Amino acid sequence: MTAPERRKNFTLRELVDKAYLIIEPFFAPDNAWNGQMLEHLAYRVVREQLPDIPPADVQIIVSAATRTYRARHPAR
Repeated sequence: MTAPERRKNFTLRELVDKAYLIIEPFFAPDNAWNGQMLEHLAYRVVREQLPDIPPADVQIIVSAATRTYRARHPAR
């Protein structure tokens, strides 16, 4: 049995997938500066690469990408 689809905004979901490929390196602990994560730079890159989306969607995209990264890399 498959789980029902919870997502309502499929366009935003596609943007999350697209942005994740671009911003994934910012979440890697190996890329931290002086022990600080570079997540804040992910916001800038998403705004630069997807300039037509509203700021609220940028927040959603980066938050979803962060959760995706943590789910895929639990040991980090």
